[in-house]
Amino acid sequence: MLEVCVTTPEGACAAAEGGAGRVELCSALGEGGVTPSWGLMRQVRQVPGLRMHVLIRPRGGDFVYSRAEVECMIDDIKAAAECGADGVVTGALLPTGDIDMDVCRRLVEAAAGMSVTFHRAFDLCRDPFKALDDIMALGCDRLLTSGCASSVLAGSGLIADLRIHAAGRLTLLPGGGVNPGNAAEIMRLTGCRELHASARSSLASVMTYRRDGVAMGAPGSDEYCRLETSAEIVRGIVKAMNDNVV
Repeated sequence: MLEVCVTTPEGACAAAEGGAGRVELCSALGEGGVTPSWGLMRQVRQVPGLRMHVLIRPRGGDFVYSRAEVECMIDDIKAAAECGADGVVTGALLPTGDIDMDVCRRLVEAAAGMSVTFHRAFDLCRDPFKALDDIMALGCDRLLTSGCASSVLAGSGLIADLRIHAAGRLTLLPGGGVNPGNAAEIMRLTGCRELHASARSSLASVMTYRRDGVAMGAPGSDEYCRLETSAEIVRGIVKAMNDNVV
């Protein structure tokens, strides 16, 4: 199973075309991803052949949330359910680097009937094995992780150990730098059968009139080029994964 992180309906269509089985739907990947809009959820839900998991994260930055932010997350989980989501991707931490069990328990309860993935907040945890035990105690179905490293290849050893520790009680989902060239190696090193990738490439704007020197985001940002899910890259990862399965 390949899960592709997408931010647009077109991205979801490219993921399906390339052979992905599931999407993680979010917005603002430059911020690490935040919760997508109601309209975006509704549109992506109409793409056939895909399971849709929705990121529940109210902002960028750390994963320690205020009471108001937690209430926003619970409302967003309800909205995702109303839009037909198959699952949510979420998580929260304490300032100590441990799982915020009280907040996460509320999030998991709000997501009743949907699959729950604990996201890469895990990679900022103080003690990965304690965090994994806490996540399993919450009843999460899946853990998205780079192995507490800058890339999933660098963290593959820890992911393999976490998978053994989980002993089938939860699915480990390696993510962070997965591409067609390393997907099979990641599966071999970790023993995991699901992978997570953004699978994006540069897409030029269709605008013919262009005004130079005006940036909508950070200084120097380019409004005439963006990253979008590539069906070709998705297809390459899926092929590498399938070729790796004996």
